[in-house]
Amino acid sequence: MTVHKIGGISVVLLVVTLFFSCGQDPKMSSAALIPLPDKVSEAEGAFEIDKSTKIHVQKDAGDMHSVADFLAGFINNSTGFNVQVVEKLPETGNYISLSQAGGGEAYKLDINRDRIEIEAGSAAGAFWAVQTLRQLLPVEIEKQGTYEGVSWKVPAGTIKDDPEYAYRGSMLDVARHFFDVNDVKRYIDLMAMYKFNHLHLHLADDQGWRIEIKSWPKLTEIGGSTEVGGGEGGFYSQEEYREIVRYAQERFITIVPEIDMPGHTNAALASYPELNCTDEVPELYTGIEVGFSTLCTDKEVTYQFIDDVVRELVEMTPGPYIHIGGDESHVTALEDYIPFIEQVQDIVNSYDKQAIGWDEIAHAALRPSTTAQYWAKAENAKMAVEQGSKVLISPASKAYLDMQYDSTTRLGLHWAAYIELDSAYMWEPTELVEGIDKADILGVEAPLWTETIETMDDIEYMVFPRLIGIAEVAWTSPEKRDWEGYKSRLRKHTARLEALEVNYYQSPLLEEKEAAE
Repeated sequence: MTVHKIGGISVVLLVVTLFFSCGQDPKMSSAALIPLPDKVSEAEGAFEIDKSTKIHVQKDAGDMHSVADFLAGFINNSTGFNVQVVEKLPETGNYISLSQAGGGEAYKLDINRDRIEIEAGSAAGAFWAVQTLRQLLPVEIEKQGTYEGVSWKVPAGTIKDDPEYAYRGSMLDVARHFFDVNDVKRYIDLMAMYKFNHLHLHLADDQGWRIEIKSWPKLTEIGGSTEVGGGEGGFYSQEEYREIVRYAQERFITIVPEIDMPGHTNAALASYPELNCTDEVPELYTGIEVGFSTLCTDKEVTYQFIDDVVRELVEMTPGPYIHIGGDESHVTALEDYIPFIEQVQDIVNSYDKQAIGWDEIAHAALRPSTTAQYWAKAENAKMAVEQGSKVLISPASKAYLDMQYDSTTRLGLHWAAYIELDSAYMWEPTELVEGIDKADILGVEAPLWTETIETMDDIEYMVFPRLIGIAEVAWTSPEKRDWEGYKSRLRKHTARLEALEVNYYQSPLLEEKEAAE
């Protein structure tokens, strides 16, 4: 298929629209499903959503009700229908049914002319099934506004699916540049489409402190007042943070808050100089260098500060993890760094939370529940595993979304690598570090650092479509993944990004074959 641009819109989008509008039944094999499901079986026919369609969920189905409500709202938003959620199985008309069986995030999606049955091990699994279902619907389902004349058909068949990793995440750095609640919600919505279930928020760094801590108010008053380049910065009130947590929970995404320490702490030191060994007040920092700041690891006030911050974070964060940073603390002597990391883990554990830290924390004695996030040094990841810890896989040369695509990319850095779409997709977590197997891996996370990222458009340009490929690395079994097949699906899938008005990077890798054809 040849793709041409007409007014910035791909003809592929127009072809798909006509295909679904002309009455012909769509085929499951033609759908561009990402991440690729475990098993897909095609059948004849299609299910058509219309004004009479019902969504059925049993009365005692718990969180399944929220999934059903989400699906109804999603359908009604674009179709203009008033699809209702019912607790009694409809005797006439077609319906979509949600039920629970088994456990975990596995799901089965069974589609025929009369009904769609979603059977999942949990409400989360049912939600991921809904994300698959939306990719089987015409692309107009993603648009804002009502689209009349569209045949809302779903191809018949069966999909059985189960994720490769339990933790599938992305990190958003709101410290270097601040992003408001609406931007974070937009990011959560886009993550949820691809079955990500953890959002790691980097809430504090040299350039800014972004979360209200009521017992230490100057952190946001002073530390939250700037950002890279000298902008006005900003922060989340505790009410705003709770709203982010709630919004993410509704999409089965766990918020993982990070307070980086003992380094990356200039904003905190400028707010409370007693946390500095010299008691001097450093100037607020708006550059992008790293490794020059440290909390004073010998002071009792430092640990009271950390305890207060963790306590207030825990009160707002229902998820199991608190991220303690630990990276690039170049001016903290190792003999000071090690006991600091050990004590901070104990503080986190005292609030019944599990610590995650960047891979440097493996130099310390890791507590049994602590996870090391592998980003830079394989030897650190191996040290963590040798201590019995899990590792979270985030290799900078593959998964860092702030890296430039190539030397011409207008945003980003390239200290780790240039990462084009094929590089972001063609890697396997179990093959990165010798001696680290699947049993040692908690999951996969793709971070976006924001030294050069200032707007939501910037975020989308750097994240998409690379994050979609990493979603498949985290979800789909390695034997089912191949670059050519993924590239073919991604070409079709970009029509959905356009419908969602995502400012994605239009890689030449997606155009070369089309131009040749």
